Amino acid sequence: MIHLQPHLENNLVSLRPLSESDFESLYALASDPEVWAQHPTPNRYQRPVFENYFKGAMESGGAFLISEKAGGFPIGCSRFYEYDPQKRKIAIGYTFFGKAWWGGKINPMVKKLMLDYIFQFVESVHFHVGSANRRSQIAIERLGAVKLTEQEMAYYGESANLNFIYEIQKTDWIRAAGQLRD
Repeated sequence: MIHLQPHLENNLVSLRPLSESDFESLYALASDPEVWAQHPTPNRYQRPVFENYFKGAMESGGAFLISEKAGGFPIGCSRFYEYDPQKRKIAIGYTFFGKAWWGGKINPMVKKLMLDYIFQFVESVHFHVGSANRRSQIAIERLGAVKLTEQEMAYYGESANLNFIYEIQKTDWIRAAGQLRD
């Protein structure tokens, strides 16, 4: 049976279910306008807008607080969502990291943990990336995701914006897994 909030970790990061008590530490990372500059909701650094994001994360039943394993410091958030058991697919997204963790190996490590886990239960994973979010598009393409289409979509409680829909198939992930090992 699929569990959308398992505890996942490697030698550098830990993902655990997001809880209400995580709001302030996560908002401390999210309150930097630069974090959201390329995002379809560029004002998410504002507390009321981030409160909506956090509410959606809590209601999703699939959100994680990402922390440095060594010190336990929060560094970001991600989630599983749109699970479809009949089609055996799910989405990973709503991911953000504090700026200090951009451009390194943390995002690929987090996605690898999530993908290795979820491919026990599904055949494909989708990623919804804002059309102007080139940094995230590059990151997801480096994982082997393929752009399928473009679609107007609304994030939780927000207006619709153009997103690129990417996909990784289980067979492709298994084939490429040796290149992404820790």
